[in-house]
Amino acid sequence: MRNRGRIDLPARNLLRTIAILTLGMLSGMPTAGHAILVESVPAANSTVRGPDVNIRLRFNSRIDAGRSRLTLVLPDGATEPLKLGEQPSADTLTSAVTGMKRGDYKIQWQVLAADGHITRGEIRFTVGGA
Repeated sequence: MRNRGRIDLPARNLLRTIAILTLGMLSGMPTAGHAILVESVPAANSTVRGPDVNIRLRFNSRIDAGRSRLTLVLPDGATEPLKLGEQPSADTLTSAVTGMKRGDYKIQWQVLAADGHITRGEIRFTVGGA
Protein backbone atom coordinates (compact mmCIF):
# COMPACT_ATOMS: atom_id res chain seq x y z
CA MET A 1 0.00 0.00 0.00
CA ARG A 2 1.35 3.41 -0.99
CA ASN A 3 1.50 6.40 1.41
CA ARG A 4 -0.47 9.33 0.10
CA GLY A 5 1.13 12.78 0.21
CA ARG A 6 4.69 11.45 0.45
CA ILE A 7 7.25 12.26 -2.21
CA ASP A 8 9.72 9.52 -3.08
CA LEU A 9 13.45 10.17 -2.62
CA PRO A 10 14.42 10.87 -6.29
CA ALA A 11 11.57 13.38 -6.67
CA ARG A 12 12.48 15.04 -3.35
CA ASN A 13 16.10 15.43 -4.50
CA LEU A 14 14.93 16.93 -7.79
CA LEU A 15 12.70 19.45 -5.99
CA ARG A 16 15.55 20.37 -3.62
CA THR A 17 17.90 20.94 -6.59
CA ILE A 18 15.33 23.15 -8.35
CA ALA A 19 14.81 25.18 -5.17
CA ILE A 20 18.56 25.74 -4.73
CA LEU A 21 19.01 26.81 -8.35
CA THR A 22 16.04 29.18 -8.14
CA LEU A 23 17.36 30.81 -4.97
CA GLY A 24 20.77 31.21 -6.59
CA MET A 25 19.28 32.99 -9.61
CA LEU A 26 17.12 35.27 -7.47
CA SER A 27 19.87 36.22 -5.04
CA GLY A 28 21.78 38.36 -7.54
CA MET A 29 24.86 36.17 -7.43
CA PRO A 30 25.99 37.12 -10.98
CA THR A 31 26.59 40.73 -9.87
CA ALA A 32 28.38 39.91 -6.62
CA GLY A 33 31.61 41.87 -6.48
CA HIS A 34 30.83 44.22 -9.36
CA ALA A 35 31.49 47.87 -8.60
CA ILE A 36 28.16 49.65 -8.14
CA LEU A 37 28.05 53.41 -7.69
CA VAL A 38 26.67 54.21 -4.23
CA GLU A 39 27.38 57.95 -3.96
CA SER A 40 28.40 60.78 -6.26
CA VAL A 41 29.36 64.41 -6.00
CA PRO A 42 27.78 66.06 -7.86
CA ALA A 43 24.67 64.00 -7.18
CA ALA A 44 22.70 62.68 -10.15
CA ASN A 45 20.31 65.27 -11.63
CA SER A 46 21.52 67.97 -9.24
CA THR A 47 22.45 71.59 -9.91
CA VAL A 48 25.86 72.76 -8.71
CA ARG A 49 27.53 76.14 -8.63
CA GLY A 50 30.34 76.69 -11.06
CA PRO A 51 32.73 77.47 -12.42
CA ASP A 52 34.81 74.92 -10.46
CA VAL A 53 33.35 71.52 -9.61
CA ASN A 54 34.91 68.78 -7.49
CA ILE A 55 33.96 65.24 -8.49
CA ARG A 56 33.88 62.25 -6.16
CA LEU A 57 32.44 58.82 -6.98
CA ARG A 58 32.19 56.12 -4.30
CA PHE A 59 31.50 52.48 -5.14
CA ASN A 60 30.41 49.46 -3.11
CA SER A 61 33.75 47.67 -3.60
CA ARG A 62 37.44 48.22 -4.24
CA ILE A 63 38.25 49.55 -7.69
CA ASP A 64 41.44 49.70 -9.70
CA ALA A 65 41.93 53.44 -10.22
CA GLY A 66 44.77 52.84 -12.67
CA ARG A 67 42.39 51.05 -15.03
CA SER A 68 39.34 53.21 -14.44
CA ARG A 69 38.35 56.41 -16.21
CA LEU A 70 36.09 59.42 -16.03
CA THR A 71 34.93 61.45 -19.02
CA LEU A 72 33.08 64.77 -18.95
CA VAL A 73 30.42 65.28 -21.63
CA LEU A 74 29.97 69.01 -22.27
CA PRO A 75 26.66 70.73 -23.09
CA ASP A 76 27.54 70.69 -26.82
CA GLY A 77 28.21 66.91 -26.75
CA ALA A 78 32.01 67.20 -26.88
CA THR A 79 33.92 64.97 -24.44
CA GLU A 80 36.94 65.57 -22.22
CA PRO A 81 38.80 62.85 -20.37
CA LEU A 82 39.19 63.82 -16.73
CA LYS A 83 42.44 63.45 -14.85
CA LEU A 84 41.92 61.37 -11.74
CA GLY A 85 42.97 62.85 -8.44
CA GLU A 86 44.55 60.98 -5.57
CA GLN A 87 42.38 58.03 -4.58
CA PRO A 88 41.28 58.81 -0.98
CA SER A 89 40.15 55.22 -0.41
CA ALA A 90 40.10 51.99 -2.40
CA ASP A 91 36.44 52.45 -3.35
CA THR A 92 36.56 56.11 -4.46
CA LEU A 93 37.60 58.13 -7.53
CA THR A 94 38.08 61.90 -7.54
CA SER A 95 38.67 64.61 -10.09
CA ALA A 96 38.16 68.37 -10.43
CA VAL A 97 37.01 70.54 -13.32
CA THR A 98 37.63 74.27 -13.52
CA GLY A 99 36.09 76.98 -15.67
CA MET A 100 32.76 75.24 -16.30
CA LYS A 101 30.03 77.32 -17.90
CA ARG A 102 26.32 77.11 -17.23
CA GLY A 103 24.69 74.10 -18.84
CA ASP A 104 23.86 70.42 -18.66
CA TYR A 105 26.76 67.99 -18.26
CA LYS A 106 27.36 64.27 -17.84
CA ILE A 107 30.13 62.37 -16.12
CA GLN A 108 30.64 59.01 -17.80
CA TRP A 109 32.50 56.53 -15.62
CA GLN A 110 34.09 53.18 -16.24
CA VAL A 111 35.71 51.24 -13.41
CA LEU A 112 37.47 47.93 -13.01
CA ALA A 113 36.37 46.18 -9.81
CA ALA A 114 38.51 43.89 -7.71
CA ASP A 115 36.61 40.92 -9.17
CA GLY A 116 37.96 41.80 -12.64
CA HIS A 117 34.65 43.03 -14.06
CA ILE A 118 34.18 46.42 -15.72
CA THR A 119 31.08 48.46 -14.95
CA ARG A 120 29.98 51.71 -16.57
CA GLY A 121 27.47 54.46 -15.97
CA GLU A 122 26.82 58.15 -16.16
CA ILE A 123 25.74 60.98 -13.90
CA ARG A 124 23.81 63.93 -15.30
CA PHE A 125 24.04 67.29 -13.58
CA THR A 126 23.65 71.00 -14.31
CA VAL A 127 26.09 73.79 -13.63
CA GLY A 128 24.27 76.93 -12.50
CA GLY A 129 25.58 80.39 -11.73
CA ALA A 130 28.82 81.23 -9.96
